[in-house]
Amino acid sequence: MLTVLEAIKLSAQYLDSKGIESARINAELLLASVLKCKRLELYLSFDRPLSAEETSMYREFLRRRSIFEPLQYIIGSVEFYGLNFNVNKSVLIPRPETELMVELILEENKNKSGLKILDIGTGSGNIAVSLAVSSTRFEVKAIDISKGALEVAKQNAIQNKVNDRIDFLLSDIKNYSDDNLKYDIIVSNPPYISVQEFPELQKELKYEPSIALTDEADGLSFYVVICEKARNLLKSGGYLYFEIGQNQDLAVKEIMTSNSFSEIIFRKDYQNINRVIRGIKN
Repeated sequence: MLTVLEAIKLSAQYLDSKGIESARINAELLLASVLKCKRLELYLSFDRPLSAEETSMYREFLRRRSIFEPLQYIIGSVEFYGLNFNVNKSVLIPRPETELMVELILEENKNKSGLKILDIGTGSGNIAVSLAVSSTRFEVKAIDISKGALEVAKQNAIQNKVNDRIDFLLSDIKNYSDDNLKYDIIVSNPPYISVQEFPELQKELKYEPSIALTDEADGLSFYVVICEKARNLLKSGGYLYFEIGQNQDLAVKEIMTSNSFSEIIFRKDYQNINRVIRGIKN
């Protein structure tokens, strides 16, 4: 029978041999998921033997990770903005960079109340739920074209106790209209990987829904569609926030400017890349 420490050592070596980065951390997180404990708690249980059932489950988790299935899909969750989110292959895995957009929205709207927010392409609901948890002053509508994604987002809203303050809707932004409501804020992390770049993505990304990654075009088409829609959906003086890809800053700024958005600013990510853009409707 393997002990916790032996299992970690052997599995870290195995994952490393398969080319998995941070193999030891991956091994520990997978084992913590199997044992239903926190990663650091493993260090208090090094001599604990694994049962046959636990060993079998751990081996399956390791097999999946060894073929580059993302860790978050295997364990079924990820932390985003200090909250826990369920994830599966219906949704894009939330990234730390997207937290910067949530931070900027909260910073710029901290003294306002009764704000109506539209989250386009909500995915796991990470942006919508984080904003609703952070402030009771927000009324959030979250739309997505994927039924599977919306099911995950609804679960996450319930788990984080904000399901009564988010209205989820199955909708394609290309056909979306809301004649009875004008929004104060529109936010989106749209598919922005071009069709040319998509085949070159790292192996883990191939497991994520392509519909959430690429627009099957130049990577900019959703910025055009959303900016055109936002002219009617936003109140005058309303804010539009996007996450953008590397080297897309000037192109997206031009799209926003040509659609009557001004006072455009950027926020850089942890690699000093312009990752978030914000404009105000004239």
